[in-house]
Amino acid sequence: MPQEQYPHRSTMQSSEGPQVYKVGIYGWRKRCLYFFVLLLMILILVNLAMTIWILKVMNFTIDGMGNLRITEKGLKLEGDSEFLKPLYAKEIRSRPGNPLYFQSARNVTVNILNEKTKVLTRLVTGPQAVEAHSQKFEVKTLSGKLLFSADDNEVVVGAERLRVLGAEGTVFPKSIETPNVRADPFKELRLESPTRALVMEAPKGIEINAEAGSLRATCRTELRLESKDGEITLNSAKIKLPNLPQGSSSSAGSRQKIYELCVCPNGRLFLSQAGSSSTCQINTSVCL
Repeated sequence: MPQEQYPHRSTMQSSEGPQVYKVGIYGWRKRCLYFFVLLLMILILVNLAMTIWILKVMNFTIDGMGNLRITEKGLKLEGDSEFLKPLYAKEIRSRPGNPLYFQSARNVTVNILNEKTKVLTRLVTGPQAVEAHSQKFEVKTLSGKLLFSADDNEVVVGAERLRVLGAEGTVFPKSIETPNVRADPFKELRLESPTRALVMEAPKGIEINAEAGSLRATCRTELRLESKDGEITLNSAKIKLPNLPQGSSSSAGSRQKIYELCVCPNGRLFLSQAGSSSTCQINTSVCL
């Protein structure tokens, strides 16, 4: 049996001939593959064109991008710039000869931090006010001379002249210490306390001088000149006291207009018609 089957099998193989097996992608799979390859090439071309367009619009170069240039000293930015998040830099300066502008829709805040990120100094510029938060605030000239300083203890004005241009003048709720108070040339100087007393004190004297004008002191109730250890001197060619009370005449027929200045024990001054001797004792009723 085995020998008879072998010739039959060899005869069948020789009659059919050699079989060929095809390897590859055919039909609709091949067409889909070509379609995807074509689509990929189109996407690559579009991406390349968009990249070139972005490089052209943003002005990408070897030195930087757009208005931003990379130099040996750092970054150089030309034109207006907008920062949406915090900017950390060691130094910010403008080009030589051009100003530096900081513009914001709300506030512009500058903070100085320590190693523990704690705010030491803060400068806030807003639509309502400019605020500076620090232990001490100073304004100096280019030569280093102090013009203004303020801290918790005192405020110092180092300028040679402090000028107040307000129509209502300057209001000091408490005391003021200064060696000299004067007005501008051809202007009046007024020291006024509308609702309280006006007190001027000095350990070595007070000098009130009007070189080219008059001096006037007005009060509501009482004007007092007091010297504890010295004297009060009124040095003038004419000293007038127009509103002093007058005592009654010593004689009914006397018409003389010569008066004697008298002083009451309480310090009140009054006039009494002069006679051959003092008439102050006769008119003491004025002192009551």
